[in-house]
Amino acid sequence: MIHITTGNILDIMEIITNLDEFNIEGRTALALGKFDGIHRGHQKIIAELAKKRKEGLKTVIFTFDPSPATLFSGKQIPELSTKEEKRRYFEKTELIDYLVEFPLTFESAAIEPDIFIKDILVDKLHVAFIAAGTDVSFGNKGKGDYKLLEEKSLEYGYETDIVDKVQYKDGRIISSTYVREAIAMGHMEKAEKLLGTPYSVSGIIQHGRSLGHTIGVPTVNIIPESGKLLPPNGVYYSYVILESKTYKGMTNIGFKPTVSDEPQMGVETYIYDFDSDIYGKFIEVELLSYRRPEMHFESVEALTKQMQEDIAAGKIYFTDER
Repeated sequence: MIHITTGNILDIMEIITNLDEFNIEGRTALALGKFDGIHRGHQKIIAELAKKRKEGLKTVIFTFDPSPATLFSGKQIPELSTKEEKRRYFEKTELIDYLVEFPLTFESAAIEPDIFIKDILVDKLHVAFIAAGTDVSFGNKGKGDYKLLEEKSLEYGYETDIVDKVQYKDGRIISSTYVREAIAMGHMEKAEKLLGTPYSVSGIIQHGRSLGHTIGVPTVNIIPESGKLLPPNGVYYSYVILESKTYKGMTNIGFKPTVSDEPQMGVETYIYDFDSDIYGKFIEVELLSYRRPEMHFESVEALTKQMQEDIAAGKIYFTDER
């Protein structure tokens, strides 16, 4: 069992990653799903847990590690939310007592759905309440569904709440797939509306080549977490969250084609009205809106000129849009 602390948040959530540790004392309210992106539909499910927590039940988020898509494809499928991002998100809600990262293997994925309910949810997690979406799936070949959860509730004495999907204004159901499509097209404003918060990339600030300081446009660099889904390479208006404070920024996602031949994907951000040494600090970069594609410039001087234009455009954006 892992205890997690993020920033100034109190250590209130426990993470269970081992089957042998799946034995929680007391009755629980549990949300079952993949929770990729933790969009507005997921948030509706989590809200049901909050109600049960007030009634004295321990709250549990039950998800899978790795994701079924990654396990069965045999390769890392980029996700909207990495494992670490999910941990930070659920911790910050201060609503979740336990986060179960069910260790998904070909063996554990083959557990029959009715056995999964009895042996894991009922016997080990002592579930009294289960919230899930209508598209929930679990157990061998994903045959477990919300209908089975409801059917078995009579046998095992737990309550179910199958939460209706949330629709976007265009009538389409909000889903991780929909969010992925928006991000793949660089439509960060739509992604924000689907998620309920801007799409973000986070990490520890790394030392770069310090070119920005040399040309008078200092930037900070992070390397995206492995398996993180990124929008198209290019420049984005952004917010930077550092130690619970929010700053305005301009962010480039890409390979720095003008100054580097290295194939390392990076996230480089100019922070407005900021000039402190923050190397080694953790930051979260919220991507608000796409400005332009990543470009190759013939000289550092041309790059500098474009960066200055981007910064000027950002000042207008934050005045007019945010």
